[in-house]
Amino acid sequence: MKSLLAAAALTLGVAAPALAQTAAEPMRIEMRGADGASHGAVTLTQTPNGVLLDGDLMGLEDGVYGFHFHQTGVCEGDFTSAGGHHNPTNRSHGLEVEGGPHAGDMPNVYVVDGKARFQQFNPMVRFTGGYAALNDADGTALMVHTQADDHTSQPTGDAGGRMACGVVFERG
Repeated sequence: MKSLLAAAALTLGVAAPALAQTAAEPMRIEMRGADGASHGAVTLTQTPNGVLLDGDLMGLEDGVYGFHFHQTGVCEGDFTSAGGHHNPTNRSHGLEVEGGPHAGDMPNVYVVDGKARFQQFNPMVRFTGGYAALNDADGTALMVHTQADDHTSQPTGDAGGRMACGVVFERG
């Protein structure tokens, strides 16, 4: 069909329209605690408008927790290896602040009876390309923090320590 469309465009003397790229395969990201225990997974799906996150977490204490993309694709030790929030454009932290948010900022995750089942959408990031590509030279990690993100405090939303981490793209 693509070659037929291109041939028709050439016959008519017009430029062939840009053909849609094949969408990237969804990625399943295993989320682990510092002790190596599994806390479930988040599936990331690239869409034409950003990345859809479909999470199924378990083994966490009930509460509300910050949830972000982090700048480095490494989850070691206490997870400080993942660096700060994914913020390639140096914006302020928070969904509620002028000049924000970081590309990696997202709504909090709610855990009830030790489980969190959620879908979130981040329109600021893409797997590759664009200003906030997740597959850059440093890679990217996905992080669940130990406290809720207040969406205003700088530079991290007062979201506390790091509870569960998953490598989205490894550091290159």
